[in-house]
Parts: sequence; C-alpha cells; structure tokens
Amino acid sequence: GGASGSFSVGYMPTSGGSQQPASNAAFPRLVKAAFALERALLPDREPSSTIAINRNAQFRPHTDSGAGAGQSLSLIVALGDFVGGELMVEGTREDIRYRPVEFDGWKQRHYTLPFA
Repeated sequence: GGASGSFSVGYMPTSGGSQQPASNAAFPRLVKAAFALERALLPDREPSSTIAINRNAQFRPHTDSGAGAGQSLSLIVALGDFVGGELMVEGTREDIRYRPVEFDGWKQRHYTLPFA
C-alpha cells in the first residue's frame, strides 16, 4: 500500500540542449543507483538518458511520447514486495517483478495492471 507517484531522473533533451530534472538534485544517490542497475541488468544495452521512478503507479493504456533522446526501446523492471502491477504490452501480460523487460514504448501500447 501507501502513496503512489512517478518522477524522472537523468536528463531531458530539449531544443536548447538538455534539462536536468529537479529530482537529480533531490535524490543523487538514487540517480546513480538507477543507472547502475540498468548497466547491471543489460550491460550491452545503449544507456538510457532518462529513467522513470514509479511507486505504486498504475498507468492507463498508452504509447510513450518520444520525449527521450531518440531511444524508443524501453526497459522496465519492478522492485519490492507487492502483488499485481504486471505490465501489459500489446495484450501480453509481463511479470516485471525482478525481471527486466524491453519493448518499443513508442509503438507498443502498454499499461499496468492493478496492484492487489
């Protein structure tokens, strides 16, 4: 249970360069740990520019806006002790709890199932 929310860490490319999310300064150790986790999970993957940190966040069906640095291949992994919250990608249920899943977030419709 508990509160839910979502924020981004890393950098957001803009027409004038890149913009740092405020959460970088608020959670510097989390930023470092999130990017280190990505490298540990998939060392051959092109590094992400931005990582979304979600807690108990349930998302409706959508495709991503493409606001990142031209990387459409999304990587998701869920951490923690919870029930539910699986990822649905184009009708396929993905158990992401401690299991990384890659998918094309720009093209493939995806959402989260309810948490129990």
